[in-house]
Amino acid sequence: MLVRSDKVLRLLADAGVEVDAKKRVARIPEGVVKDALKSAPKEVTLGARDAKQDLTLPVSKYPFVSTGGVTLFMTDFETGERRNATRKDLADFARLTDALDPIDAFWPIVTTTDVPAHSQFVHELWVSLQNTTKHILGSAGSGTLGVADAKVQISLGNLVAGGPGKLKKRPPFSVLCCSIAPLSFETGVVEAQVEYARAGVPIISMSMAMGGMTSPVTVAGTIVMSNTENLASLVITQAAAKGAPQIYSSEATLANISTGYIGYRGVEAPIIFAATGQMARRYGLPKMTGVLGVDGEKPGVDIPFGELASLMLSSMSGTDLCSGLGGIDLDGGCSLEQVVIDSIQWEEYRAYMRDFEVTRESVALDVMKQVGPGNSFLTHPHTVRNFKVQMHLRKKDTGLYGSTMSNRMVADAKETVKRLLREHTVAPLDKGVLAKGDRIVSDYEKSAPSHV
Repeated sequence: MLVRSDKVLRLLADAGVEVDAKKRVARIPEGVVKDALKSAPKEVTLGARDAKQDLTLPVSKYPFVSTGGVTLFMTDFETGERRNATRKDLADFARLTDALDPIDAFWPIVTTTDVPAHSQFVHELWVSLQNTTKHILGSAGSGTLGVADAKVQISLGNLVAGGPGKLKKRPPFSVLCCSIAPLSFETGVVEAQVEYARAGVPIISMSMAMGGMTSPVTVAGTIVMSNTENLASLVITQAAAKGAPQIYSSEATLANISTGYIGYRGVEAPIIFAATGQMARRYGLPKMTGVLGVDGEKPGVDIPFGELASLMLSSMSGTDLCSGLGGIDLDGGCSLEQVVIDSIQWEEYRAYMRDFEVTRESVALDVMKQVGPGNSFLTHPHTVRNFKVQMHLRKKDTGLYGSTMSNRMVADAKETVKRLLREHTVAPLDKGVLAKGDRIVSDYEKSAPSHV
């Protein structure tokens, strides 16, 4: 791996990694990788302001889901025009997510443009913590600008959690620390990763290799590239703090060669997601190897069924976490109404992944004997007691929201957004916590920009 940080290279050398300081290349022996796998926790708790919203990984059935993140634009709720987003927009997305039961966590979905650039990620975390009681997944996009940024985010996490010890036990936010395909780590992010690891903030080591561009064009080659980047990231985390939580993560796909875009809706995407999910399971690591959401060029479901099927299948990869709700134009943008549309789509998808028990009671031989040959089970008490649990009863508007190449559901989704933002309230932070957090953010905003 190419590691553009002398600090991290020294850390790796101390852990037994062969380091070429001049070329900044780290060659990681198999034994070091195995040691990192042994020390990495196999279960991770993603805390939330509301303890009832805590997420424990791995999951037992369908994955926990979140919004997408780091979009470049949003569609204006009133005009539909694409525009930059503000902190108020982020607050609206967070409150809407808080109100929608099918969504388990909030990934700050917009890039705020009304704050100094160096303080953007800190503002996004602080706004999110105030406007949802759910876990803040992935924190600020790719995680951080550097060590100074990480330390401020950690201080906000300590403040909300109630101190460093409580943050480690129930961290209210996690952070993406992405490798840069192929096989490299950027200075600011990788040095910040060390800070997060030592603080107990869960690291999401997302690989976004694109076959044909930043990884081999083959499915197998892209899988191996993604796996390699995840294992290297894990070694860095465990070298920084043994036992620090890390989530194996991949959004690797084959590139769309005709456009150069990431191939989220390609036929190969769910295959790659499933394979990386299998690798994480092999290692016993919590995993985020799936995406979700229509992600068309504009709000609605303006993609054909085959492309929608790819997204649905990637959520069935055996992953613990899925992100992407609310995104449009391949996650380049987002919209409030799309969050609602994707949430309703997810209710349909997850029904296929619920538990179906085969027990003495569910086999119901005694009921078969009571009803007897040639008769109906419709009026038997067993049917009355169990049909709501056993059957996924589609809502009346499922057809409206499930139609492809259509935006007919957008008007209804807009009404849902208006109602939820009008009626839903989020439990506020303690006034003392809020005041201290505001000061932390304000002081950082006024500081000289620093990425180290």
